[in-house]
Amino acid sequence: MPATPDFDLIIIGAGAAGLFCAAQAGQLGLRALLIDHAPRLAEKIRISGGGRCNFTNREAGPGNYLSENPHFCRSALARYTPQDFMALLQKHGIGFHEKHRGQLFCDEGSERIIQMLKDECEAGGVQRWQPCTVAAVHALDQGFELETSQGPVRAHSLVVACGGLPVPKIGASDFGLRLARQFGHELVTPRPALVPLTFSADSWAPFAELAGLSLEVAVSTGQGKQRTRFLEDLLFTHRGLSGPAILQISSYWQPGHGIEIDLLPALDLAGALREAKAHSRKQLGNALGEWMPARLAQTWLKQQGLDGSRPLADCKDRDLETLARSLKQWQLTPAGDEGWKKAEVMRGGVSTRELSSQTLESRRQPGLFFIGEVVDVTGWLGGYNFQWAWASAHACAQGVLARQQSLDTGAVAA
Repeated sequence: MPATPDFDLIIIGAGAAGLFCAAQAGQLGLRALLIDHAPRLAEKIRISGGGRCNFTNREAGPGNYLSENPHFCRSALARYTPQDFMALLQKHGIGFHEKHRGQLFCDEGSERIIQMLKDECEAGGVQRWQPCTVAAVHALDQGFELETSQGPVRAHSLVVACGGLPVPKIGASDFGLRLARQFGHELVTPRPALVPLTFSADSWAPFAELAGLSLEVAVSTGQGKQRTRFLEDLLFTHRGLSGPAILQISSYWQPGHGIEIDLLPALDLAGALREAKAHSRKQLGNALGEWMPARLAQTWLKQQGLDGSRPLADCKDRDLETLARSLKQWQLTPAGDEGWKKAEVMRGGVSTRELSSQTLESRRQPGLFFIGEVVDVTGWLGGYNFQWAWASAHACAQGVLARQQSLDTGAVAA
């Protein structure tokens, strides 16, 4: 008979998904080992939300996620909800608050979330090897053997929770993607998501001086049923555009395609300009500066070849209509994005076509699971990606338990 494995499951990756899966599995009675190559635990949690950790969103649902199979995330999200994670925080006495559009942040900072996850792992008797590198993974008849920097180790199930490619300076790598390929899984081409967009130096030169300026806008991209629109804050940078509006639309933007920005989404600008022309003695630039930041108004008028000092009453109707249209329908085509170093998450990853939506287990290799960001499920900005981490980890732990019970039953029968 084969030797008894050291563990029921091994989780590679001690980020949000990996920590939570280990804790859940351990508390279900499974022997769990958590491995991570980084010297510090859960660095991405630590830096998230400006150090406050936007740990979920009250409104998280399937419609807030991108995937080649948009229905894949439904099962896991339905079985572990934002309310479930909020209850866990309350159990640990951790305060939190809603900041904006359902986004929930920890009152005391990200370290409290990390400590909670560590405490949950300890409650489940989880062992952790960190820092520990994995040199190779081998499939066995009923499990896996890993060659690690702390020696060989075996388990019945292997959970890949290595995250994606963003922020390489804190240890992000393609290990999980390479492991998926090793076992024959297809990948949806990874690319940066929730990332600032950049423009060519020549086209952006007139706006570079606006770096640091922000305002609420409506931004959209795509055509027809594929058109996507967000109402959020935009931030001008030296190289292009950032802020929540741009980070959101970046996940939907396709290289070579354009985006459209309404710089005054709450205002009928054409109507307001007609009204002002009829009743106001103000100059064009001063009038425009009442509705938007003055620096932006002056830069915009200069780009449009309009004299901001000209009295509104002297402006031609067609010039005002053209001005209104340019501000309400600013068309521009990004040259690219700021890449992995500035991206918050990865779009793409392990294709869901060969994963169980119930358990996240591979249909190609029994006992192999993929959870969190490494999977082709990408959430919006605002706590949605953490909720996918918690939900996919919970579903996986339940799946590993069912598999282990099946193996134990088989062993008893034999």
